[in-house]
Amino acid sequence: MSLFISNAYAQSAGGSAQGGGLEMLIMLGVFGLIFYFLLYRPQAKRVKEHKALVSSLGKGDEVLTQGGLVGRVTKVSDEKDFIEIALNDATNIVVQKTAVSAVLPKGTMKSI
Repeated sequence: MSLFISNAYAQSAGGSAQGGGLEMLIMLGVFGLIFYFLLYRPQAKRVKEHKALVSSLGKGDEVLTQGGLVGRVTKVSDEKDFIEIALNDATNIVVQKTAVSAVLPKGTMKSI
């Protein structure tokens, strides 16, 4: 019978199974640290920087929105989360403050 199938022998009840729980906890801790330093911490830093950018918006700032529009802030509403942006002399739009992706240096609109 054992021509094609090798015999299976039971392992002795030695110390190979004793460290499994501790090794698993250490591995879980290492994965937790990797997750924190490579994923969570950089994302939290970006969110904090964007929140500071949005709170520092003022009238006259030249901004770039997430939709790719470049304009000058003409009105900032403190009680609401909206700002008014002038794209040119005749066109004004209202966008959410969180839609602003960057504050551009002064004079950027004239150089475009």
